[in-house]
Order: sequence, then C-alpha cells, then structure tokens
Amino acid sequence: MKMTKTQQNMRVAMLGHKRIPSREGGIEIVVEELSTRMASLGCSVTCYNRSGHHVAGAEFDKKIAKHYKGVSLRYVFTINRKGLAAMTSSIIGAIQAAFGPYDVVHFHAEGPSFMCWLPKLMGKKVIVTIHGLDWQRAKWGKFASAYIMGGEKAAVKWADGIIVLSKNVKNYFLNTYKRDVVYIPNGVNKPILETADLIFSMRGLKKDSYVLYLGRLVPEKGVKYLIEAWKQVDSVKNLVIAGGSSDTDQYTKELEEMAQDDKRIIFMGFVQGKILNELYSNAYVYCLPSDLEGMPLSLLEAMSYGNCCLTSDIPECLEIIEDKAVSFHKGDINDLHRKLQYLIDNPQLVQMYKSQSSDYICSKYNWDDVVDQTLQLYQTAGQ
Repeated sequence: MKMTKTQQNMRVAMLGHKRIPSREGGIEIVVEELSTRMASLGCSVTCYNRSGHHVAGAEFDKKIAKHYKGVSLRYVFTINRKGLAAMTSSIIGAIQAAFGPYDVVHFHAEGPSFMCWLPKLMGKKVIVTIHGLDWQRAKWGKFASAYIMGGEKAAVKWADGIIVLSKNVKNYFLNTYKRDVVYIPNGVNKPILETADLIFSMRGLKKDSYVLYLGRLVPEKGVKYLIEAWKQVDSVKNLVIAGGSSDTDQYTKELEEMAQDDKRIIFMGFVQGKILNELYSNAYVYCLPSDLEGMPLSLLEAMSYGNCCLTSDIPECLEIIEDKAVSFHKGDINDLHRKLQYLIDNPQLVQMYKSQSSDYICSKYNWDDVVDQTLQLYQTAGQ
C-alpha cells in the first residue's frame, strides 16, 4: 500500500470498542486490525480502551499496557453495568479525543457515536463506522435503544464520513436519511490450520466430530434456534458452542438449561488463541443462525479456515457467502434442523464447500484493502 505524505502524518483517535487487544467482539477485532496496520504505515494512532471488566475473565482485567504494536492505549473511566459501560466510556473517550491532538476521530458503533458532535465542534474530522443497527438488538431496554438510535442520528448529522459494512445497511441509510455512506466491508487474514490437540485433551473433540457456533452469546445470534434444532438431529457428533456473554449472563444460563438434557452439546465459554484456532480448524460445519448482523467477522473467519458454513438467510450473511455455503430461513427451527441433518448425512457435499471457501473469502475480503479505503476516506471526507 502506497500512502500519501498527508496520510502518513495523520493523527488518529479510535473509540467505541471495549479494548484492544481483545476478541470480545467483532468491533474489537476491527479496531485492532485497523489501528495496528495504520500505525505500521506511519500514522499516529491512539485507541481509547474501557477500564474494568473483561469478558474473557477477571485475570485479564488488570492487564494494562500503554502501547500495543505501535498503537498508544489510553484507558477511560467506565461504569461496569449493563447499558452504562459503553455509554460512560464513550462519553469520556469523546471528551478526551475532542481536546486531544488528533486530525481524525473515528467512532465505532452507533451508541458511542452519540458524542461525535463534540470532536466535530472542536475542529476534528469525524468518521463513524456503523457495525450494525445496534438499536435493534434484543438485549437493550428502551432507554439504551433510544440512546443508540440517538447515536445513529448524530452520526448522520455530524460525521464527515460514515462507513457501513454491508450493502443492506448502505441502502438503509440512503432510504431513511438520504445520507450517502461508504461501503467498506471487513477483512480477514489467511490462517494457519491447527490439529485437534488441546480441544481433544480438554473435551475429546476430533477433526470433523462437531458442529461449531463461535460468537457472543446474545439473543440476536439465534443460538436458541440452533440448540432446539440440534436436539432433533440424528448424529453422534457434538454441537460446540463457544463464546462469552455480553451483558447477557441470564441468557447464557437459559441456553445452558435448554441444552442440559442433550449430552452432545458442549459449552466452551470464551475462547481465544490456540483453542480458538483449533476449533475453527477442525469443525465439520460452522453454523451462524443470527437474526441480526452488521458484518459477521466470525463467518469470515470460519470460511477463511476452509469450513463448510450454514447461516441464516439474512442479507448480511447471504452477501458474504454467495453460493459458497448453505443457508436456512431465519428463525425457522425446522428448516435449520433439515439443513443440519442434510449436511450430516452428506459428507461429500460438506467437503465440496470446504474445498472452496478459504480461497474465495480470503481473496474477496482483505484487511490491506480495508485500511487503504479507510485512509482515503480520512483524507477526502468532508471536502
């Protein structure tokens, strides 16, 4: 990637994520990829991390570093309560960024963008990435949903440039606000496949012995559909559910209670590092049964590992998979069961999808392209 002198000297602040480095959610992965790659190209990048609890476990809560791969890390005050953590950290982060030495302040997600007017008034160029229409998420109450919707409207009014991750959301902004936005999908890295070592010693999992869901345990991900459908599947394979809660501890307990009468269902909790790589590398099928997505990074990752994938037929998933994976009708447990059973019974079909998914997805979605397009927007937005 060839950068202009102006791009190389850019001073960028990013906020709206929980923290980097982290795999707590897709936003954290995006912020890490963007910020570290920009820093390697010569930009001065600062990320405003939340203080406090980390869903990966309490042992990570006190790990505080000032720098990560060339990126400056700052930690902002956070009230660790549902609906308040993102709000308080983004308000404090926005105040600090507004008065900081930055050319561009890049907000990630709708809720944090509620404060994007402040850096704008202080003469900063403001960019907002809409990772999804977050006010639709089931976990939020009325106040939180209204606040998030306020962030969406603030972005439309104040941001110099808005990035969306899917063509469906691009059309939403055009139809709802007559606002032109920029479509820049997420990227993916080509992974190194791992053998089933740790996951075999921990849970007896072998290659192709399980169907995998990997993502946050929140209602809109459709994990309840998957559990109900799996109970009807005739197979000795396991269903592995890997991921942590996100202000949804009660929902996670409900999932575990639903699954307790089926010994084939294994909850792995939050995973990262070698365990995560092994789970992706050795799955028979990866399933994403979501009702709502922005652009599912877990689906990109699963396909990059060469997985056969089964997703709901929401536009954000269909846009990614095209004809390289299988889909079922959103929310239809019977259809999900039929598709799962068909893939279980037809390993040659699964192998066909496996053989083509990695090359397809890694050539279509590239992080270097994402960074290049984002830097171009930094330079040209608002002109």
